[in-house]
Amino acid sequence: MLSREKNERLCRVEGEAPMGALMRRFWLPVCLAEEVAEPDGAPVHARLLGRDLVVFRDSEGRVGVLDEKCPHRRVSLVYGRNEEGGLRCLYHGWKIDVQGRVLEMASEPAATPMLSKVRTTAYPVQEWGGMVWTFLGKEEDAPAFTPPPWAPTRDTKVAIAKILLPCNWAQILEGAIDSAHSSSLHSSDFVPAKVAGAEATAKNWLRPSTDKAPRMQVDRTSYGFRYAAIRRPIEDADTQDYVRSTVFVAPFTVLVPPNNLYNVANVNVPMDDTSTAFYFLAWGHPAKTPDTETWRRFLGAQTGADLDERYRPRRNHENRFWQDRQAMKAGNFTGITGFPNQDIAMWVTMGPLADRSEERLGSSDLAIVEFRRRMLSALDEFAAGAEPVALGGNTVSPEVCSFQAIVPKSIDWRAYRARYVWDDLPDGRQLESNYQTGMR
Repeated sequence: MLSREKNERLCRVEGEAPMGALMRRFWLPVCLAEEVAEPDGAPVHARLLGRDLVVFRDSEGRVGVLDEKCPHRRVSLVYGRNEEGGLRCLYHGWKIDVQGRVLEMASEPAATPMLSKVRTTAYPVQEWGGMVWTFLGKEEDAPAFTPPPWAPTRDTKVAIAKILLPCNWAQILEGAIDSAHSSSLHSSDFVPAKVAGAEATAKNWLRPSTDKAPRMQVDRTSYGFRYAAIRRPIEDADTQDYVRSTVFVAPFTVLVPPNNLYNVANVNVPMDDTSTAFYFLAWGHPAKTPDTETWRRFLGAQTGADLDERYRPRRNHENRFWQDRQAMKAGNFTGITGFPNQDIAMWVTMGPLADRSEERLGSSDLAIVEFRRRMLSALDEFAAGAEPVALGGNTVSPEVCSFQAIVPKSIDWRAYRARYVWDDLPDGRQLESNYQTGMR
């Protein structure tokens, strides 16, 4: 359990909330690059840490991230015309470029001195890994943009499912680092099998264990922490362990243990105190990582079928997440299709912002407890003037990676020589990064 005071400190990100101040020191994903793929295409609304933004690609292909409101009469620029190098507000025809400069004031005299004086807030932009990134903090605090662990190079193949959820970011992230729940909630999708390690098929992820009560061990780090969920394997349980090691990179990234074909991660970006942009990613070798629509279909996260045009789930508490009770009687554990949708049902039914003071945690919740301790201590360190967690000298090393494997009991998982799932590229090149080896 967590006191209500600490729960508020951990979860809230709007206004002057300490967690929001910490997160404003990071580059944040604001939307998918595909949402603004077309020059002069439709602007996109985004919300980060309680701020409403508009994102657009101008006539020259430059991406702009601006405050949503026009600086004139404060109407939404999301409805504006995207044309000839800027967004033109529908109300009075003011046009604003990607740098926040007002280029034209149709409602003012041609020689108005206001044109050189009025600006709106424009935020720095980077495109990487299929996402548009921005920085909301002070310009002098902006770190150099560094590629995320799940997209170490520009030619890394990344498939992303995006889902906007009506609940707080922390309860989503806690689900991502909770290995114990997968043996129950996802038991119809993560199927026990006599395999050498975790494997993926077109329908399921296979696991070499039937053990539903893992032993947890945590290793705290400067970037967050990593932990191991240790289970009995189906075979050779006397001499071997089945280890799933997850990496938490503060403040909102989880490197999920991979399967035999591709690596997995998720990014949980707070839109505000009670809504989150959840990104679930497959990444790695271009020949083995699924394409975007195949990935979304596998997850049950396709726009149109599963999500509306604004990435909001069609499954919800009101329609019971389309739970099929007949399928449950036939053997499906949850009756909910797509394992992220199973997670979403759990996260959303906790409420918009979970009250952790009523919980009763067990030994399998060690990673959950560590997440809370790590982030609350990160706030204390940040308030005391220390370098923020996971930035600068605290950045996660390229050698750190998640893994799942059958490991001899004589080997400590912390010293296990793990590597990302990545073979030689088709033309014989090696991945031009230390992430290629991933040795720990």
